[in-house]
Amino acid sequence: QVDLGESGGGLVQPGGSLRLSCAASGLTFSIYTMGWYRQAPGKQRELVAVITTRSNTNYADSVKGRFTISRDNAQNTVYLKMNSLKPEDTAVYYCNARATGRSETYEYWGQGTQVTVSS
Repeated sequence: QVDLGESGGGLVQPGGSLRLSCAASGLTFSIYTMGWYRQAPGKQRELVAVITTRSNTNYADSVKGRFTISRDNAQNTVYLKMNSLKPEDTAVYYCNARATGRSETYEYWGQGTQVTVSS
C-alpha cells in the first residue's frame, strides 16, 4: 500500500518560511518524479514544483526564486522549502508521486497539509 505523508504546514506571517516534507512508503521512491501541488479555496489544484528522478526541477512562475524542491532518496522523502511567503500562497499543499511504465502511469497523492499565510 502506497502512502504519501505530508507534514510541516501551519500558520505563518507574510515574509516567513516553512518547510514541507512528504515521506513516501510502499513504492520504489527513486523511480518516481515527485511534485508539490496546491489548491486554494474556490480554485483548481495547480502545480507548484516538481523534481525528476535525476533531480531536475521545475517551478510555477509564481514561486520561482522563493520555493525550493529537493529529494532524499535514502529517506524516501521530498521537501518543499518556502521562503518569502505571501498571503496568496495560502492553500492546501499536496504531495504527488508519478511514474510511467511501458503502458501504464502510476500516480499517487498525499492527503494534503494546510499552509496559511496571514498576519
